[in-house]
Amino acid sequence: MHGGGLELALLFLLAAVIAVPVFRKFGLGAVLGYLAAGVVLGPYGVKVIADAEPVLAASEIGVVMMLFVIGLELSPSRLRVMRKPVFGAGGLQVILSGIALGALAMFGGGLGWKAATVVGLGLALSSTAVCLQLLSERKGLTADYGKLAFAILLFQDLAAIPLLAAIPLLGKAAGVEGLNWISVAKAVGAIAAVVFGGRVLLRQVFRVVARTQMPEVFTGAALLTVLGSAWILQTAGLSAGLGAFLAGVLLADSEFRHELESQIEPFKGLLLGLFFMAVGMSIDLQRVMNEPLTIGAIVVTLLAVKFALLFAVGVSAGGLDKRGAFQLSTVMALGGEFAFVVFNEAFKAKLLDDPTRDRLIAAVGVSMALTPLLMIAAQRVLDAKPAPKPKRPYDEITDDHHPQVLLAGMGRFGQIVARLLVAQRTPFIAIENSAEQVDFMRRFGNMIYYGDPARPELLRSAGAAQVKVFVIAIDDRDACIRTVRTIRRLYPKAKVFARARDRRHAWDLMDLGAEPMRETFHSSLKLGEEVLVELGVEPATARNHVERFRELDERMLNAQYLVHDDEDALLQSARDARKELEELFDADRGEGLLAGMVDKQATTVPSDSATRH
Repeated sequence: MHGGGLELALLFLLAAVIAVPVFRKFGLGAVLGYLAAGVVLGPYGVKVIADAEPVLAASEIGVVMMLFVIGLELSPSRLRVMRKPVFGAGGLQVILSGIALGALAMFGGGLGWKAATVVGLGLALSSTAVCLQLLSERKGLTADYGKLAFAILLFQDLAAIPLLAAIPLLGKAAGVEGLNWISVAKAVGAIAAVVFGGRVLLRQVFRVVARTQMPEVFTGAALLTVLGSAWILQTAGLSAGLGAFLAGVLLADSEFRHELESQIEPFKGLLLGLFFMAVGMSIDLQRVMNEPLTIGAIVVTLLAVKFALLFAVGVSAGGLDKRGAFQLSTVMALGGEFAFVVFNEAFKAKLLDDPTRDRLIAAVGVSMALTPLLMIAAQRVLDAKPAPKPKRPYDEITDDHHPQVLLAGMGRFGQIVARLLVAQRTPFIAIENSAEQVDFMRRFGNMIYYGDPARPELLRSAGAAQVKVFVIAIDDRDACIRTVRTIRRLYPKAKVFARARDRRHAWDLMDLGAEPMRETFHSSLKLGEEVLVELGVEPATARNHVERFRELDERMLNAQYLVHDDEDALLQSARDARKELEELFDADRGEGLLAGMVDKQATTVPSDSATRH
């Protein structure tokens, strides 16, 4: 296609808007949608884009922005804490994978030791963009395996620098002067410039920009920070993404962190999608179809070797369990986009011939395209065998308790009730079915027992027979109903107050003879009262309006309870209640039929009293 930039932009956006929702609908993820769109549009598809390299180079800005945003989440103190997994697990993975894949390339592929070294280390690197995007989609970044994956990826970015510097030394095209002290000094100086700028200059710049109160200027400053730090390190021969990451880390504990993230996020998402499409364009389908067995063998070997080594590193150096190590291996066994750069540099240095480079690049691209599918398959395997939760025995409750109240559930709802009881020195016993919540509450000196309050034997040992009031503050709807049903069966005359999530939950509790307390109802009424006062309504009037609404709503709750199985009757009762509420408020304003009745009564009452006097 020879159209201008506008036509290309429209095609990219159209492909993304169509492909991504379709792939996500079938559970295949956004990354695979972008890759598929790139394959279709690329030089090996319908040839909308004849050359993918310029698009890939431009779209790497998306990866740079992603690393900047990740850096904003990591303060220098957190980064220091991560040094062990970064250099321990990350270094072990790169070394082991490089040696294993290099040995296979030398003995199985017939390459010399120099070329095999470059191939092994190039394939040892995983795709930062694909891995982090897949982890983000599956909310795995905060999991243990996600944190370890990020640490390993960070080391891989660092390891790519000396690898690129070593390629000219290993090749026939460069002499011993390929790596000199001037290059090292430039690299150190560039890192120092970014660190100094991020620590001292950038904060002052953003303070000045913030005072202008012009959003577009702040957006420009944010983009300048990301691209400028990336450019400084790239000029020195280092990774552009590393520069952006360092700038993000240095601004992580600044007051502008959240504003910067919100400014960069939209650009990051679009450009990262463009990057995945460019990777899809780089997959040589013709090469894959001409040599399917060779490319397939490279892909299978790459995935199998890295999977096994990542699993071992995850369990040993990473401290993961087998389930976490399996998830780590699945997401990181692919090749990386940096391999494209490494193999091209190796070709220029005459370490690799053209067919070998093309096969390796095609295999890396295929591995990146297969990874989302492998993650889906792996997740189904894990879902079929869910991780067993460690069984904790229920606490033994001695029979010397004589509580007046039994409180089931000590979350945010139950804690307020408990504090009121403590303030009144009213004895109560609390039972919570979450072991984590029990341990947390006990750290503050609260007497709380772990167990399922729906178990009859636990209720008996807790002294439920002497309890005057049961308060069921469990947030899980089914567990709440189950507990109330058990209490009603064992203690039919007991007073039971139960937390209700909504009206239907309240009606289910009323069926069991419990008094429902809708969890947000009273706080919403109080907020509504404050809003009316803030809008100029007299406090007494606002309180009166809220009280009327509360009375009407409670009457409607009881009235609808009688017909809650009849949808038509429910709708009619809601319409009637709304009409009644409108008439009440119209009367307050001196309007409507009710207002006329009130006025008429007001004019007749004084005349009667005057006659009597």
